[in-house]
Amino acid sequence: MLITPQLSQKLQQTLGQEASAEFMNWMHQVDARVADVATRADLAEVRESMRADMAELRQEMQVGFAKMHEEMARLETRFERRHGDLIKWSFVFWVGAVGAIAMLAGVLR
Repeated sequence: MLITPQLSQKLQQTLGQEASAEFMNWMHQVDARVADVATRADLAEVRESMRADMAELRQEMQVGFAKMHEEMARLETRFERRHGDLIKWSFVFWVGAVGAIAMLAGVLR
């Protein structure tokens, strides 16, 4: 299988350097297996092996996505907390500013 430089670059951007290298190695192993297949029986064996590999990959991806969702939920909670703090302190600032202006207006009368 020919892996173009664009595909290689996109894989590195999407998966990261280590995962991309591992995926590329897996693709080369699959290519080597397919090239060595001589009979239909070998092809069936390779197919079953690939199914097992794909099932394992799906499982790893599900675990990875679950971890990513947990981290995103934590970040969302932190963002909401910071947003609430910002609104609270903004309110305190404006109340203080309005109070100071009211006191100055009273003094200047």
